[in-house]
Formats: sequence, structure tokens, C-alpha cells
Amino acid sequence: MESKGAHRAGLAKVIPPKEWKPRKHYDDIDDLMIPAPIQQMVTGQSGLFTQYNIQKKPMTVKEFRQLANSDKYCTPRYMDYEDLERKYWKNLTFVAPIYGADINGSIYDEVCVIVCIISSLPCPLQVS
Repeated sequence: MESKGAHRAGLAKVIPPKEWKPRKHYDDIDDLMIPAPIQQMVTGQSGLFTQYNIQKKPMTVKEFRQLANSDKYCTPRYMDYEDLERKYWKNLTFVAPIYGADINGSIYDEVCVIVCIISSLPCPLQVS
């Protein structure tokens, strides 16, 4: 990624530790609250665009999932990831994406917390 300059755009490839395992299920997170979902509005044309964020009312993960799976927000049919990315950028000004960031808690299994949660990783700034 660095050879392509992705790091200059703030992109990073996350490689989980070898101890990481996918969560067994997500049945217990439906009531987790997303306090401030963000809708990303993009306007413009001819290569000049403006983006601003609108804070939406709080919603649960269950409500967010229903919204994400709705006809308006569901993943379109695509041939490959390049096709999907092309469709994302092409439609960004027509359908404003909604992000569920800054959620308290974790969607990881308890077993994974020790090795996968960034806030639990050792840091050189922490004083023993």
C-alpha cells in the first residue's frame, strides 16, 4: 500500500494478530446504542466536491442494520471490488452514506478483547 502512496491519504491495511478469531455471532448487540450516527453529505460536480457531516438521532444497532439492508442502502450488485468501488463513488452524491462511529463498548468476543482491542494494547506512553 505504501508503494502506491495510500498512507499519504490516511489509508492503512489492518492485519489482525494471529490470535484473532471472528466473532461467533452478533445476536447480543442489537440493543447497543449508536449515540450519534453520521450522515455524510457530498455535493458538487466536475471534480470539485464539498463534504459535510450531519449528526443523526441516536439509533440501536438493530435499527442501523435494518437501514443498511434497506433498498436505499443495500450493497448493489457488482462484478468485482473495483466495480463496487466505482458504484460507491458514482452514487455518493445521490445516496448519502450513514456511519455508526464512536460506539461505547465492543463487538468483539471477550476472548478476543485482550489481543484485538486497540485501547487494551500496550502503549509506550503508559506509565507502569
